[in-house]
Amino acid sequence: MRLVSITMLEPGMKLGKRIYNEEGIVLLGEQIELTSHLIKRLSQLGISYVYIHDPGTEDIEFPELLREETRIRALKEIKKQFSILSGGKMKNQYPYLGKVFTDVMEMILEDISSHSDVMIMMSGMHTMDHALYDHSLNVCIYSLILAKALGYEQSKLMELGLGALLHDIGKTQIPSHILQKPGKLSQEEYEIVKNHTLYGFRLLKDEPGIPLLSAHCALQHHERLDGQGYPQGLRGHEIHEYGKLLALTDSYDAMTTNRVYQNALLPHQAVEMLFAGTGTLYDQRILEVFRDYVAIYPVGLTVQLTTGDTAVVVRIHREAPHRPVVRIIKDQEGRKLDAPYDLDLLHQLSVMITGVGEEMALSFTSEEPQFT
Repeated sequence: MRLVSITMLEPGMKLGKRIYNEEGIVLLGEQIELTSHLIKRLSQLGISYVYIHDPGTEDIEFPELLREETRIRALKEIKKQFSILSGGKMKNQYPYLGKVFTDVMEMILEDISSHSDVMIMMSGMHTMDHALYDHSLNVCIYSLILAKALGYEQSKLMELGLGALLHDIGKTQIPSHILQKPGKLSQEEYEIVKNHTLYGFRLLKDEPGIPLLSAHCALQHHERLDGQGYPQGLRGHEIHEYGKLLALTDSYDAMTTNRVYQNALLPHQAVEMLFAGTGTLYDQRILEVFRDYVAIYPVGLTVQLTTGDTAVVVRIHREAPHRPVVRIIKDQEGRKLDAPYDLDLLHQLSVMITGVGEEMALSFTSEEPQFT
């Protein structure tokens, strides 16, 4: 399979991975043959790339971090509970969130723990209808992978995981026309959006079954080391480690997801942006660990090599994600090879990736997202 930009799809291509809707239900299954109508519809749904079947890369495997059962359960509960709170209505207290999401977190932790060399991969293909639900789950998964790499014990993983899963629950109190505005927010609108951190904390802080530090994840995930974050303008050590960790994973997912206000970046571009904020926005120690656990060149991505050859990423090395195994599919002259072959960049140190294929040329900005 290969990872292909939506702009490069052609009728007759077959999907290599499923596409999900906002509830985690399969919208289009594997092997579905794309038509002009389906390609147009995928574009309208905000999907920026898909995996397609390709004869030369059929053996490439794409491990899923979560079982389909877990993903569907998590997204359904996020949608259900967030919908109850939507429209700017602060809930009357009831002990549902703690019980519901603790059960979901146990499933997520079990799935992630079943992988020995788990890495932060590109998430499954999802529509943009309700990006908040998918974003919440992605940030939870990325945060848990990072926390495990930092050596967190089980109780802290549950605490952080709940906070990550619910970090944006305060957005249920923000008018949808502001959240989904297709353009830059006015200063007044931006100030309204910033309140989601306070709303989230208030929703969670007294909720039975939700640890207070989980509630602080909602409060602090937009704080930054230099004091330019919100809502309290905390600096450095004043920010809890959970807040520093979520600042990274929240920003990373926002950067790598197609949104109404920005196009998605590829993982290596997003990591570059994060490192541009080292010491001012993001904690360097946590960021360096995060970098080592991100598959910066996703499996299936077309890349260009210093040799002039074109290749597809076949496998990621956990210890060196920037030096994957690639499959050479075109020579220096751009001619397709009759017999593609694999090259392990971890052992071919004179060969480097110089760029990604033309079909994945996505926009790149040096600015942090306006809001996530």
